[in-house]
Amino acid sequence: MKPPRKYSIEGIVASVLFIALIGVVLIQIFGRTPVFRGPVWTEEAARWLWVWMAFIAIAEVERQDGQLKMAFLAEMLPEKARLVLYTLIDLVFLGLVGHLIWISYKTVVRTSSNISVTLPTTDAVLYASALVGFVLIIHRILRRLLGRRDVSVKREPTL
Repeated sequence: MKPPRKYSIEGIVASVLFIALIGVVLIQIFGRTPVFRGPVWTEEAARWLWVWMAFIAIAEVERQDGQLKMAFLAEMLPEKARLVLYTLIDLVFLGLVGHLIWISYKTVVRTSSNISVTLPTTDAVLYASALVGFVLIIHRILRRLLGRRDVSVKREPTL
């Protein structure tokens, strides 16, 4: 399998959200000094930016296949057995994330009428971060599974 590209949409969006988060936190910090009075919305905006950034960044980690692993036992297996093991793990993870997408969708629908405390939107925008992040994760898992299949097909000897 070829290494992932250096930049992706998930990484770029997570980075932009992180920069925006730093900006909002700086407004909060300076708003607590005698220089100027900070706006009330910055605390909630920082929390929302953090949540969105985290879910998008999880998708980027999934793209790079960079999750924490204890692979020392798996590495002792023969290559085909290891391929089967990692495929099974990805299939279980795919099912779990699919269920989390359903839960996220129901949460977005349930909170679509809840007005945010200080931001001019509903709470559904916050909960949509999980939905978007999980959809991106599903996309990356499927791409990894299909990439694994392509690798196994290429390695089989031709007669």
